[in-house]
Amino acid sequence: MTDLDRVIHEPARLLIVALLAGVKQADFLWVLNQSELTKGNLSSHLAKLEEAGYVEIEKTYKGKTPLTLLRLTRQGHAAFQGYRKSLTGLLGKSAHK
Repeated sequence: MTDLDRVIHEPARLLIVALLAGVKQADFLWVLNQSELTKGNLSSHLAKLEEAGYVEIEKTYKGKTPLTLLRLTRQGHAAFQGYRKSLTGLLGKSAHK
């Protein structure tokens, strides 16, 4: 368990990273709807992921409407792959007992 990335291991952040891993980029509202988190909760978790260097947040406009785009960084993709590998290894060990 000590090999698991604690930033990603938190359930809401794991969900966000998993959602972003499947797309090139996503807007805040899409992630909000898919994750079913509150705006404040999503923002808080995104801030932690951004601070860790896993997520890039770009604030822009679509016409006159504010648009927040989210994407996993290379570091975020690598961290997610490492997390998946560690979790798979951990689950594999427990299956052999």
